[in-house]
Amino acid sequence: MKPLSSLVLTGRWIWQFVASCLVAGASAAQPVQITDDNGTVVEFAHSPQRIVSVLPSLTETVCELGQCHRLVGVDRYSNFPDSVRQLPQVGGGIDPNIEAIVALKPDVVLMATSTRGAERLRALGIKVLALEPKSHADVRRVLDKVGQLLAVNDAQRVWRVIDASVSAAAQSLPAKARAARVYFEVNTGPYAAGESSFIGETLVRLGVRNIVPAALGPFPKLNPEFVVRANPDVIMVGDRNFAGMETRPGWVGMQAIRHARVCVFKPEQADMLVRPGPRMAEGARIMARCLSDKLP
Repeated sequence: MKPLSSLVLTGRWIWQFVASCLVAGASAAQPVQITDDNGTVVEFAHSPQRIVSVLPSLTETVCELGQCHRLVGVDRYSNFPDSVRQLPQVGGGIDPNIEAIVALKPDVVLMATSTRGAERLRALGIKVLALEPKSHADVRRVLDKVGQLLAVNDAQRVWRVIDASVSAAAQSLPAKARAARVYFEVNTGPYAAGESSFIGETLVRLGVRNIVPAALGPFPKLNPEFVVRANPDVIMVGDRNFAGMETRPGWVGMQAIRHARVCVFKPEQADMLVRPGPRMAEGARIMARCLSDKLP
């Protein structure tokens, strides 16, 4: 037989658990009003339970806040966590399949501001929320908005973990790696991550220098000769875009390629690195490891 004190503690824990569930249930039943990134005010009688997400970073944000079970459909690029791979896919993120979305009877569709079809969905009676994080500050803001939508109070805790983890990645970087000049290619073209992108912000926090100035925009298409002239110390690129890089005119002479200081990321790593969302801290750790490994 359990001691009386143990029974009292157990009973107290049960009541605390029940009370927390009641509070969560009450929050979910409250009306929700959110202004999205297009300036549209979206109102809900209660927190939506059936969600379609057509932007991977938003899919990951819903799941990071512990509400993956509310997702009933995603775009073809949403592949993390593994559980979302089993969900119905509704096409691409920019031009999703409207009919497939309607068939899922969602309470709301989460999408980027650039996604087409929002007005058509609204005309069909489906609520749309456009949220598109493009910077570290945006990631924090979108976490708050999605937390408000889901009626959960965990958003700021999640952000504090992300922010602290990025700082820890920076602190892990050896002094020899600081002030290194980095070129981060996001796609062939070449398209690069500039200083004003969220990737560029991460590089700044790591203490290194981006060869692509903010004046060129967040993800500019560069003349390949620009990269040759900049002659970066380290190149970061996904393996889908690495093929043929060394054969580009003049690139074999750059010190990053000449000294094998090129970090080639696997597809799952590349996906993580180019998504401004809750895995941003892991992206910072990957970049920090790259710099530690490649610089002499």
